[in-house]
Amino acid sequence: MSEASNRCPWCGNDPLYVAYHDTEWGKKVTDDQIFFEFLILESAQAGLSWITVLKKREGYRKLFAGFDPVKVAEFTEQQIDKIAQDPAIIRHRGKVAAAVNNAKVFLTIQKEFGSFYNYLYTFMPNGQPIQNQLASMKEAPTSTSQSDALSKDLKKRGIKFFGTTICYAFMQAVGMVNDHLDSCDFKN
Repeated sequence: MSEASNRCPWCGNDPLYVAYHDTEWGKKVTDDQIFFEFLILESAQAGLSWITVLKKREGYRKLFAGFDPVKVAEFTEQQIDKIAQDPAIIRHRGKVAAAVNNAKVFLTIQKEFGSFYNYLYTFMPNGQPIQNQLASMKEAPTSTSQSDALSKDLKKRGIKFFGTTICYAFMQAVGMVNDHLDSCDFKN
């Protein structure tokens, strides 16, 4: 954990949350496997706090084949049932089944666009991340026209548990949007 004196206040002082804030949140991702990981994790978050999901991240990694979308897309109903009962993750059969469904859609999008990254950035102004200028977290939106459009398109394609608010959180997580406060030492 870094000893930065200025951080976004949402991460508090939980070491897991602070490490996530300092090393991942808002950093631009280009790797499709990482996009798939956050697609699963963010959709699992629906209705819960992000720290709950972070604490179960390793369980997800283990049970979801290291976040390999090809392997997850092949999970059977029996595997879904077994995974949904494992306390290493959030035990919600609908979300586990959605992850398998979402893996199939993810692979279709990859094939159509060459990569999930290429697809995602068709929704971004000039194909670039948005660098917001925020003095306080009260100024941070929970959704935008980009998250609305991306969420709507993903839903049309069959993605589940990925409304505009979850979509915006995904965009923040993978650096499509940088919502670090201007005063945050990790804004870069």
